[in-house]
Amino acid sequence: MKIGATAERWPLAAPFAISRGVKHWAEVVVATVADGERQGRGECVPYPRYGETVADVVAAIDGFDGPFDRQELLTAMPAGAARNAIDCALWDLATQRDGPAWKLAGVPKPEAATTAYTLSLDSPAAMAAAAAAAKRPLLKLKLGSGSIEADVARLQAVREASTAELIVDANEGWSLAALEAFMPAAVAARVKLVEQPLPAGDDAALAERRFPIPLAADESIRDGADLSAVARRYQAVNIKLDKTGGLTRALALAQEAETLGLGIVVGCMVATSLAMAPSLLLAGVADFVDLDGPLLLARDREPSLAYGDGRVAWRRGVWGWW
Repeated sequence: MKIGATAERWPLAAPFAISRGVKHWAEVVVATVADGERQGRGECVPYPRYGETVADVVAAIDGFDGPFDRQELLTAMPAGAARNAIDCALWDLATQRDGPAWKLAGVPKPEAATTAYTLSLDSPAAMAAAAAAAKRPLLKLKLGSGSIEADVARLQAVREASTAELIVDANEGWSLAALEAFMPAAVAARVKLVEQPLPAGDDAALAERRFPIPLAADESIRDGADLSAVARRYQAVNIKLDKTGGLTRALALAQEAETLGLGIVVGCMVATSLAMAPSLLLAGVADFVDLDGPLLLARDREPSLAYGDGRVAWRRGVWGWW
């Protein structure tokens, strides 16, 4: 086997702001694994929140010398972006020999799925205008600005501008008191889900609590090693391949979450269709699909997944189906 990594920068269509800062580029790393006849690809996004850098991920992939078995990979490398890219490249390579990825994974062929569309953290007026212009059935609002009054104003402005279903993502930006203060407005706005309201590691106060709207763990869950503790604090989990370290672990984590009665969000980082395609294999068990990364780019990779009318659909040649 021959393995390699390439760092790429993809410009965003507009600056993208969350509680931790603003992005202007999507920085991704593409891993390739070749067996002499075929080549598989996997795309990841190094996650600064977990101390990952592009240089470190490229070095980890370039320095990888096996094993090239997806199950053995789970113990050979830690969860994270580098393992995700290698794992997805191995899946892609296998599909070129043995058939479509969904058949190898034992899941139904992905159907077109409604995907959330993310509204960057901004002023109430700007977020309302973005919601009205989006004309999409499911919107995800980035909040957590440090002022719960401002976040409530943002939510109310979006609700007035759009009839879409709403998810709120605070990206660890609130305290327990802020979450409690936000809940009446969230109920009035018919919010379906609140993601990661409290900082990971500081969310023990959520244990055994029940709010009028379910809470989803994002930064509080990585590869699911602490899933039982997460299940005492949250009602759903956001599964992202860059956190789980690949599709192999993500598929198993989805089954474990279902067993514990947790809802599932299949999420993403801002990246191209090459990174989104493996996650579509989880869409069939997800309560919410949030795979809008390519929609936030100035342009997507070609070939790309099919995006339109608020939905995302599989397309031959992107990854895992040749």
